[in-house]
Amino acid sequence: MFEKRPQDLKYSDVTPREVYLNRRKLLIGMGIAGGVALAGGGVASLMTPSARTFASTKLPGVVPGPYSTTEKVTPEQIVTTYNNYYEFGTEKDDPSKNAQKFVTSPWSVSVGGEVAKPRKFSMDEILKLAPLEERIYRHRCVEAWSIVVPWIGFSFNKLAKLVEPTSKARYVAFQTYFNKTQMPLWYRAGIQLPYVEGLRMDEAMHPLTLLTVGMYGETLPNQDGAPVRMVIPWKYGFKSIKSLVKITFVKDQPPTTWNMTNSHEYGFYSNVNPHVDHPRWSQAKEVRLPGFFKNRATLMFNGYSDQVASMYAGMDLRKYF
Repeated sequence: MFEKRPQDLKYSDVTPREVYLNRRKLLIGMGIAGGVALAGGGVASLMTPSARTFASTKLPGVVPGPYSTTEKVTPEQIVTTYNNYYEFGTEKDDPSKNAQKFVTSPWSVSVGGEVAKPRKFSMDEILKLAPLEERIYRHRCVEAWSIVVPWIGFSFNKLAKLVEPTSKARYVAFQTYFNKTQMPLWYRAGIQLPYVEGLRMDEAMHPLTLLTVGMYGETLPNQDGAPVRMVIPWKYGFKSIKSLVKITFVKDQPPTTWNMTNSHEYGFYSNVNPHVDHPRWSQAKEVRLPGFFKNRATLMFNGYSDQVASMYAGMDLRKYF
């Protein structure tokens, strides 16, 4: 197999330093780095932290969903120990360590704003809204790494239709749970909390937009957004807000956390676009975890162009990034 020599590598091929350092810690924990894997499966398994650091529940009655990719699914161990959830720490392995005692039951999600029938949904009600679907989606982080995850949920539009948005609703605003007692590292986040996000109405109502309650056949781990989150697969990962408690249908474009923090780097739309670089690195290529090099071409809309490109016809996607 052809391999690039060091002199053939371009800067854009190299994993960002933050990704490399955090991946190295993950692989050490998994017993792979430094030749530990050669010692045999027993040693490696002893060094591997549990992917499930809390009591999870098998989700029954899950059916195959539409739009799933056929790409290889990322190992659950990686997805549950290498992620962002700044309320539980800013290092990639912080959430899996610090969210173990996060209380996610009882839980409810308030839905209101420009709707005819505002209401509050319990988790039991959410789980009964529609047959749960497993959708294997690509997930792309703005930091230039990607994963493939078997999410479980249903199209957000199924919940939205129950509250009957009015003609005044042009956007949907989302808010995450925030509690300083449960999230003692919140002060290190460097962002305004509670975390907020938003979508244009047609984006929110698109069938790809997933209200998500599980992954890998079970309920969501605390560190991955338990008990309910959004997943918008054609946008960068930070748009897929975790641990939802409030949804509001609004007339005007709502504020979003990373856009408020640094509007120069994080636009409202945040569609995956390999032609618009992050100011500090290229978005043309990505690292597919558990890989090391940025050797995979980034796809427009993260590979979902056929489904979503029509929503942005006529828009300058460099301006509206």
